[in-house]
Formats: sequence, C-alpha cells, structure tokens
Amino acid sequence: MVDIGTNSMRLLITDGMVETGRWEEVTGLGRGVDATGMLSAESIERTIGALARFGAIMDREGVERRAAMATSASRDSSNRDDFFDRAASALGVRPTLISGDQEARYAFTGATARWEGPRPWVVSDIGGGSTEFVTEDREVSVDMGSVRLTERWFDSRPVPPDRLHSARLAVQAMFEGVIDTEVGSLLGVGGSWTEIGGLVGGPERDVDLATVTSDEVGRLVDTLAGLTVEETATLPTLHSKRAETILGGAVVAETVMTTLGADTAVQSIADTLDGLARDLLAVT
Repeated sequence: MVDIGTNSMRLLITDGMVETGRWEEVTGLGRGVDATGMLSAESIERTIGALARFGAIMDREGVERRAAMATSASRDSSNRDDFFDRAASALGVRPTLISGDQEARYAFTGATARWEGPRPWVVSDIGGGSTEFVTEDREVSVDMGSVRLTERWFDSRPVPPDRLHSARLAVQAMFEGVIDTEVGSLLGVGGSWTEIGGLVGGPERDVDLATVTSDEVGRLVDTLAGLTVEETATLPTLHSKRAETILGGAVVAETVMTTLGADTAVQSIADTLDGLARDLLAVT
C-alpha cells in the first residue's frame, strides 16, 4: 500500500497479521500547488524516483496485491493524470484519487484499530495540503496543512511574532466549528504529529501512542518560529526534509487541540495506510 501525500510518499507492506515494513520519503510533491494549481516538473521527478524505489521494494518482497492512494496535492492539481501515468509505471498499479472524506475514514480506521482509550475518539490527520477531523460517525476535511500554511504565511524564517499571530488566527478561523463533539481521546496521525512527538519527547522516547500536551505543542511552535530552516534541520529526531514545514504542522496541531478543547493528544503511527490495508485485505 502506497500513500502519495502532499509532502511525503509512504509504503506499508503487510499481510494483515505480520508487518514486513514501512518506508517513507519526503519529496514535497505539493509544493507550489496552492498557488499554481499544478504539480511542478521538479516535484514530479523527485516523487517518481521515490515511487520507483517503492516499486522495487514491492518486487523484492513479492507483493501480490498493490494499491496506491493519492490525496490533497493530487486533488488540487490539473496535471495529475500525467503524473498518475508515470506513477503507475513506477509502482505497478495506478494511484486512486481519494476524497478528503475517504482519507479521513482510512485514518480513523487505522488509528483506532489498536486504541482502547476513552471515547469519544477523534482522529486528527495533518497532511501537507489538508487536515482531517474524524469521529466514529463523521469526517471533515479542511484544505489547510503543513505545506499550505508554510507557503501562505512562513515565507521567511525566523517568523516575526505578528506574522505568527496572524497565521494562528487564520487557521483558527478555518477550523472553527468543524467538529462539535466531546473529546475522550484525540489521536494524531501523519508526519507532523509524529515529528512533534519526537521534538517534545526527545530521542529516547518511542512516539507511537505517546502523549503530548497542548502547552508543550504551543511552546514548540514558539521555539520553531524563532529558528531558521537551517537551524530547525539540526534539531534531534527531526527528519531534515521536514525542517521547512514542521512549523506549519505544529501550528495546525496546536489549533486542532484548541479547537477541540483537548489538553492532550496521542500520536499514532498507524494511520491512513493501515486503514487502506484493512480495507484492501478485507476484499476476498
């Protein structure tokens, strides 16, 4: 199973019982899409290279049933069909364009399959181009993610305090009223949540099913806003290719928590890929 996201490409190989492995490459496929409505040639080349490597891994592991889903950047791009043609050659399967609601439901299924914490459950999936809010009976996708926020508000770093404040207000306005429910457990999935868990907890902490508080995320936002991209890239645990967008992801995560009134969030490594796998393997 392959997830073609706005910022990262991810591969999961599993038979439903035993997981062979997970792979991730940050290619920035959706950079510039918010402004141009097109995938750039450079982003496509980087991404096809990553997908070709995934295809080779699947060949090596003898994968018999393949699926690929494309999300926000592909939804917003006018040249996605040309990209999908090349992706199909690289992967051995043509990507399926899924809606924000489908993406949200896969995230909920994957994240909650092994979670037994207090209900009601709300899953927050922060991508590069969109953020999903999901409960057991509702899903909402908002066109705001780490890459989109970075391109709109954080064109230079460090970020001046007034600029950071305006960005926070803009995200708050977009998220206001999206989910009106009590939160028993907030589960965060996607690269931004995982990176936040590592940055808050340090290199010794396993981020899977670890908890961060809203105060910790808020302090992290303030810290990241005061750094250059180059300084951010040197932070322990952070994937260096996420240095440009992690501030945007952290602002989105902070706003998710304040919007839902959640004091804590749990990071889940299991996410949309796991939800897709469960759906695919349920088909006989």
